[in-house]
Amino acid sequence: MDLLEHQARDLFAAHGVPVPRGRVAETPEEARAAAVAIGGAVVVKAQVKTGGRGKAGGVKLAATPDDAERLAGEILGMDIKGHRVHRVLVTEASDIADEYYVSYLLDRADRTFLAMVSAAGGMDIEEVAATRPEALVRVPVDVRVGVDLVKARKIAAAAGLPVDAACVLVRLWDVFTAEDATLVEVNPLARTADGEIVALDGKVTVDDNAAFRQAGHQAFADAEAGDPLEQQAAEQGLNYVKLDGDIGVIGNGAGLVMSTLDVVAAAAHEAGAVGPANFLDIGGGASAEVMSAGLGLILGDPAVRSVFVNVFGGITACDAVADGIVKALALLGERATKPLVVRLDGNNVAEGRRILAEAAHPLVTVVATMDDAAREAAKLAAGAEG
Repeated sequence: MDLLEHQARDLFAAHGVPVPRGRVAETPEEARAAAVAIGGAVVVKAQVKTGGRGKAGGVKLAATPDDAERLAGEILGMDIKGHRVHRVLVTEASDIADEYYVSYLLDRADRTFLAMVSAAGGMDIEEVAATRPEALVRVPVDVRVGVDLVKARKIAAAAGLPVDAACVLVRLWDVFTAEDATLVEVNPLARTADGEIVALDGKVTVDDNAAFRQAGHQAFADAEAGDPLEQQAAEQGLNYVKLDGDIGVIGNGAGLVMSTLDVVAAAAHEAGAVGPANFLDIGGGASAEVMSAGLGLILGDPAVRSVFVNVFGGITACDAVADGIVKALALLGERATKPLVVRLDGNNVAEGRRILAEAAHPLVTVVATMDDAAREAAKLAAGAEG
């Protein structure tokens, strides 16, 4: 789960990372009150889960409380890369002498952790990496040792950061490990004119798989930012990701679903459809009820024009999948108006096909192979004849 900046800031503060004083505001009047409480110049920052806020006009310097109120009114309600601004963070303005970039992340390729640090902070780190790769230092972190003060000083020295930044690097590592994060990023980590090291911005991604031991992370969920279908799927325990296409995809097993997405994308390009509308893995041991819930979710997506159900029966037998399809269509009744293309293979495939043939639902077409089924689903989505 990606956190909003103010949530990352609160985590930083809880672990002793210096941050500027600030308050969250949901109205211009609240932004003015925050500026009054803070005193002096403030920065009004849009709270959305995307980069490029400054370039989009979502970060403004306000010299007075009146300015803060006016600027908050301009920023609230903005659309920044498809993200609507519902709140702003008002923080005290800092007198910046130098800016640095610091991050800890999970290096999946090498199965370890990685520190990425640069003395060229305050700008897009992707641009630094592309134009001046030598300015971005990558330091592997031994998972058994972590980042103590000795290691932090080595990281700071390698990147050209001041020695006194090492203490903050240790505390950021504490955020990374204690909060079960897969990413902790500060850009910029600033040295102020009076020599203080302060995290002026923050990006944190926490591992949802660790939710069982991080009960406090539930408060970070942002219902306004999430896709409503993804939220509905999460409530039902479904492994679902919304995509931008028009062909719904259901499969059992992440590997099979990923392969299905590729096949559907190619078939859609050929037929003139858009492509996959979602990723939905009903799992290796899914019941008929799970199949029914997943199908109901996808058929409720207004962007979906056809659905491809691709199942290889193993733990999930094909007859259970077929039973789930029949139950879901019966439950949806007249709300089910989109064609389904079903490919079944593996355990109990003959019984599964028999169940579908006996039901003889007018929306269901059974196709023997994955490629042919994907082509049929794409044709139906494009409005062509099957």
